[in-house]
Amino acid sequence: MTERTLRRAEELVEAGLVPPKDANAIAAVAERFAIAITPEMVSLIDPSDPDDPIARQFVPSAAELVTSPEERPDPIGDRRFSPVKGIVHRYPDRVLLKPTHVCPVYCRFCFRREQVGPEGETLSDAELAMALDYIRARAEIWEVIVTGGDPFLLSPRRIAAITRALDAIPHLGVLRFHTRVPIVAPGRVTSGLVAALRAEKPVYVSVHANHPRELTPAARTACGRLADAGIPLLGQSVLLRGVNDDVATLTALFRGLVAMRVRPYYLHHPDPAPGTASFRPSLAEGQALVRRLRGRISGLCQPVYVLDVPGGHGKVPVGPSYVRTDTARDRSVIEDINGVEHDYPGGYC
Repeated sequence: MTERTLRRAEELVEAGLVPPKDANAIAAVAERFAIAITPEMVSLIDPSDPDDPIARQFVPSAAELVTSPEERPDPIGDRRFSPVKGIVHRYPDRVLLKPTHVCPVYCRFCFRREQVGPEGETLSDAELAMALDYIRARAEIWEVIVTGGDPFLLSPRRIAAITRALDAIPHLGVLRFHTRVPIVAPGRVTSGLVAALRAEKPVYVSVHANHPRELTPAARTACGRLADAGIPLLGQSVLLRGVNDDVATLTALFRGLVAMRVRPYYLHHPDPAPGTASFRPSLAEGQALVRRLRGRISGLCQPVYVLDVPGGHGKVPVGPSYVRTDTARDRSVIEDINGVEHDYPGGYC
């Protein structure tokens, strides 16, 4: 296994992940979008498989330089709802706190790909203080979601300082950290990092994984350290063409997460970020997949299929409906998991 994170086109060629003839095209991609593939993820890639689902997530492609008409640099409107540097306040009762824009890996489908990278900003002490003051001044804020970038790339000392500061705000009810680290760089989940998350308020950690091969023994150990400390773990995944857009893969992924004490939470429809068209299935395809999962795997394994409405209009569930109204007969018609329809009395709807 390589001992370093791969960041340049020539390193990808040397590792056998990119053909030499494509080096110049990949270098052009790297000039616009950050590249990083951790040793753990490199070790999972089968270079002989042109359709390898791990490679597809992390190895850049020249297709990323083609922007479709519907794509936009800020697809979910972070900038529109950022009143203070490091804060996104889209929903009334919760805010995003983004202390860093650096990630351990850079996913080729990332909706923040125009904002993150090795040159990405980390909030200064003064900027973090202003962000925290914004939260303190607004009693309607109940939850803070610490994201980025990846907050688990911060030092345990800095994570502990953020956790303590948020824990001391009386009107906050819960803290949540979003991270890819336990999956792509599990060795960073040390006892020091776990201790840095200790708080009086509930602390949740949301872990991002998209394919069952990512759920390695090391990832299981990292998630176990967090779970053993009493930290509830949630799972977020993105529905990606050529990675997990089939029932067998999603079933193995969600069952694998639950076996690691990670509760699948959201299955995201990909956002229209620049150069990501090849990853996006249609909504109809996504709904069909989710429909096939219903009743065939445990409810513990079923996340909510959601879409972030482009332009900053918020996240909405877009899963299939199992109910239609028959007004002529004062009935609702319910479709069961086998596709059979059943009447349901209107008075009970």
